[in-house]
Amino acid sequence: MSRFWSDIVSQLTPYVPGEQPQISKLIKLNTNENPYGPSPKVTAAISTANNHDLRKYPDPNAAQLKATIAKHFKLDDHMVFVGNSSDEVLAHVFRGLLKQSKPLLFPDITYSFYPVYCKLFEIEYRLIPLNDDYCIGVDDYALDNGGIIFANPNAPTGIALSIEEVETLVQRNPESVIVVDEAYVDFANDSAVRLIKQYDNLLVTQTLSKSRSLAGLRVGIALGHADLIEGLERIKNSFHPYTLDALAMAGATAAFEDNDYFEGTCAKVIATRQRTSSELVSMGFDVLPSSANFVFTRHSEHGAEELFRALRDHGIVVRYFDKPRINQFLRISIGTDDEMNSLLSVLRAIMSN
Repeated sequence: MSRFWSDIVSQLTPYVPGEQPQISKLIKLNTNENPYGPSPKVTAAISTANNHDLRKYPDPNAAQLKATIAKHFKLDDHMVFVGNSSDEVLAHVFRGLLKQSKPLLFPDITYSFYPVYCKLFEIEYRLIPLNDDYCIGVDDYALDNGGIIFANPNAPTGIALSIEEVETLVQRNPESVIVVDEAYVDFANDSAVRLIKQYDNLLVTQTLSKSRSLAGLRVGIALGHADLIEGLERIKNSFHPYTLDALAMAGATAAFEDNDYFEGTCAKVIATRQRTSSELVSMGFDVLPSSANFVFTRHSEHGAEELFRALRDHGIVVRYFDKPRINQFLRISIGTDDEMNSLLSVLRAIMSN
């Protein structure tokens, strides 16, 4: 611990991202990246923007990107916020909307950045346990609160709440902001974006890292009532007005404009996920019902850590969480059909020994 740290630094337990191994010929199924590259229109747009104008500051309002996103979701421009990754967007959400006098509520098993942000911004929070089937119980959130946030589909379980259940939470908490983190929404379930015009307390966040294959570009968005968005803009413009660079804005705009490519890659991931889940079940795995681009699975006779290490020895990296309630599960990102065939083949070999 450095003697120059402020008090808050020594109290933090930082978020630990998924490993990015620098080893060639690995099958990397640990960080939920899309196995298919971005739209060719994205790379073309970035190439076009890569010119002498990079000497200038980018548009701090990201007006063209916001207009494109608003058109895609059938919203007004002032209902759209953009940031440098959904993690940065979420940081502004925690600081600007969820730091209240009452505790913030979120599931005990969810995206592990949430408690990190609470510690960083000194937000009181309360963990609400998932049900025994690892689903969010809507009735469990009937508590006095200063806000509710949850990932839908949840991470790392992949299980989604229905749009009706999301709406119930929003209706029951009219004086609190309800944040729905939809990082994986495009891989199966209905988005809560269609509820935004009905409820001024609903904020939906999304990312271009997963379904739009742009994890390397770092673009995230928030969608909600104009008052919520204005709060986020005030935070952003007090911290970093030029949050998105010109190349990121060009690529992100093109990604939203090429809807056919987006839908096509999502459909391929969904089909591979369904086939992989069926194959895992046939091998004796318990697979939670996933609406994401990964599966969360366990085997009754083979420990998760044992399988994790054995797979790595065979050049396949998946995610293992050594945490209460989920330390017998592996989270496996959906890759190409060839990658998933290799995974299944190696698992069969491991378990036959």
